[in-house]
This record gives sequence, structure tokens and C-alpha cells, in this order.
Amino acid sequence: QERLGESGGGLVQAGDSLSLTCVASGLPSNFSNYDMGWFRRAPGKEREFVAAIYARGEYHDYSDSGKGRFTISRDNAKNTVALQMNSLKPEDTAVYYCAAREAGWQQYNYWGQGTQVTVST
Repeated sequence: QERLGESGGGLVQAGDSLSLTCVASGLPSNFSNYDMGWFRRAPGKEREFVAAIYARGEYHDYSDSGKGRFTISRDNAKNTVALQMNSLKPEDTAVYYCAAREAGWQQYNYWGQGTQVTVST
């Protein structure tokens, strides 16, 4: 069964850094065939895109809020994708979700359960 498992969330202070990791298992084909993304949902808000790294790892994409502060990376040998978040702000407080889609597809069709990130002032 397909599973994406996030870890690394927690409570930090503004300006701190945090690294999230997602481990994929049971995907129908090789992990390297999947675009991987991070999304987040803040309290009372819609889920929003944070960052993506494409199947071959050559292209990254970031939301405006994450550019310059967040870095996405993947390790295809370990079936993992990471999100390094620096200079965290209280507005980064959200549940962060890992997602996967087969390369070339538009929709992300595999989702993790999420990990809570809370940034205090």
C-alpha cells in the first residue's frame, strides 16, 4: 500500500530552522519516477503549495513565501524528500504535507498525514 510518512515537525521560535523529511513506500513504480511536493495548511486557511522537486531532481519550484528560505531535496536511493526551512516566521505555522505524483501528471495523488510546524514569536 502506498504510504508517505512525514517527520520533523515541532515547536520552534521565529528565526529558527527546521527540517522535514518524508519517506515514501509502496508507490506503484520507482520513487525516482515521481514529482514530490510539500504543501501546508494553516488554521482556517486552504491548503497551499510550498515547494516541489521534479522526478529527475533537476528542477525545483517554490512558493513566493518559501523562496530564499526553504530548500527541497530528494534522495532517490532512500525514497525520501526533505524540506529545509530557515528563518521561520509565525506565519509558517501549519500542518505540512508531503505529496507525490507520477512525472507529467497534473494532480498529486498520494498524500501523507502531515506534520505540525508551530513557530512562536
